[in-house]
Amino acid sequence: MGLAGAAGVVATGVVVVRAERRRRAYTPDEVREQLHARFAQAVAAEAAVELPERESLRARLRGRTRRWFRR
Repeated sequence: MGLAGAAGVVATGVVVVRAERRRRAYTPDEVREQLHARFAQAVAAEAAVELPERESLRARLRGRTRRWFRR
């Protein structure tokens, strides 16, 4: 392992330590609030997406069996 490899390992370690410090800086209540906010955003985004009307499983199977028996 050369000098460049060692420098890469050290740089990666620094990034990991910084991220860990930021993560641990939050109190459990702050983390909970952020999770609730993200969940509310996800629910709102999901509600905004219009899904196409899907026929029921029974209707799809009925159509397939009718086609099969017509043959």
